Amino acid sequence: MKVDVLALAAHPDDIEMSAGGTLLSLVAQGKTVAAADLTRGELGTRGTPEIRLAEANAAAQILKLAAPRENLGFRDGFFRNDEAHQLALIPVIRHFRPEIVLTNAPDDRHPDHGRAAQLVVEACFYAGLRMIETERDGQKQEAWRPKFVYHFIQDRSLTPSFVVDISDHWEGKWASIMAYKSQFFDPNSAEPASYISSQEFAEFMRARAQEYGHMIGVQYGEGFISQRMLGVKDMFGLM
Repeated sequence: MKVDVLALAAHPDDIEMSAGGTLLSLVAQGKTVAAADLTRGELGTRGTPEIRLAEANAAAQILKLAAPRENLGFRDGFFRNDEAHQLALIPVIRHFRPEIVLTNAPDDRHPDHGRAAQLVVEACFYAGLRMIETERDGQKQEAWRPKFVYHFIQDRSLTPSFVVDISDHWEGKWASIMAYKSQFFDPNSAEPASYISSQEFAEFMRARAQEYGHMIGVQYGEGFISQRMLGVKDMFGLM
């Protein structure tokens, strides 16, 4: 199956918090989008891996993904950017054959995020080498390298290379975040408090989107980092 954009992230809910509006915007433009989580988030303070898997699938429905959401089952907190993990990720990239990959922040509060970012970057490169042979569902895969890898911005305030206007998709983005009922603010929850479960963190997520929106003169935005220089053909297409 070929898609236009593939989102790859360390934990269930990473994608929704930092790129959910962008994915909804892409779908509204007629683009096909898929997503895969590297871990089940089993080290999270709240919920269980089974609950988070169900929540991730519910969020996938809200994001209107073109294919069932995948989970690679890497060990939360202990996966590495090494040969074994790269060889596990390459078949996913070759299966979806995306033009663009969106992934974790290159530097962030959670160590998994920066490590996942580098793992995805290197796996995308190696996926384009035909001498690396992989199979999926018993079928030999052809080499495929995405044209672009962009990093979304997460907890730390990083300077984006560009900002996507998600004003028309804020409500959908928020709904996809709130699909993770076990993780985020719920005054009736009996779960222990976590870094992301407070009302203050919910307000922070909205404020971050407003901040990036303000940068480009719109209500809400999501920022992305490109490790390569970007170019344009039409300066009048810029916001």
